Amino acid sequence: MVPMRSSNSSLSAPLVTTMQCTFRSLRRLSVAILPMVMSSHILFAQTSRMNAGETVADAAVKKNPAMKEVPDIAGLPRVLLIGDSISIGYTLRVRELLTGKANVHRVPANAAATAYGLEKLDAWLGTGKWDVIHFNFGLHDAKLPPEGKRHTERDVYERNLRELVKRLGKTNARLIWANTTPVPNDGVVSPTRRFDDITERNRVAQRVMSENHVTIDDLNSIANPTLAKIQKPNDVHFFPEGSDLLAQAVAHSIALELAKR
Repeated sequence: MVPMRSSNSSLSAPLVTTMQCTFRSLRRLSVAILPMVMSSHILFAQTSRMNAGETVADAAVKKNPAMKEVPDIAGLPRVLLIGDSISIGYTLRVRELLTGKANVHRVPANAAATAYGLEKLDAWLGTGKWDVIHFNFGLHDAKLPPEGKRHTERDVYERNLRELVKRLGKTNARLIWANTTPVPNDGVVSPTRRFDDITERNRVAQRVMSENHVTIDDLNSIANPTLAKIQKPNDVHFFPEGSDLLAQAVAHSIALELAKR
């Protein structure tokens, strides 16, 4: 009678040995690679979060109530906010603070850099009458490599600001320029997000606004004394209390201009 073979007996001894060696090698390789993969994944996630740096309060997304159009209340002056994600963060609070005093609108987007502002300005202004326009362009213009090519050289930034002021002035609205809020860590937010000197950028803007008799809302000085408490770590954006502080300054500056009408 022919003896029955076990299932393993169908494999030759050399083949079994080879398979065992291969398995052990793969196991050692996976043990060596796994920490590197996990480390890369964590670094990518951290960098992505730092570069995104935006919450719903900051971001120009549809679910953000700051981006929703608001109906005008008859008899109240109309105010337009133009700015990047910093302004998106304080929009709702400004509306609240000016309830019953003004219809506070904002552009339906992150206004980003001056070049984008010039491209979109006519659409943002629309055909209605504006009594006060509170505007800012700064952080996006000041970005440096390696995140990408610098958006705007300082001389181009100045030229774009002059053109923006000229076009905004044609609305006959009272204009308020909000200077650019601070960037932490001397402009280095992360290895892939760096900024030009914001102080120098604000000097450029101040020169333009002063020459054109535009009121300046010094949000940089408002934020700077308590920056460590109100600004998110390694980020240009603010905690809710920071956005609230900025909103109070913005609402105050708007109320002063409305009183001059």
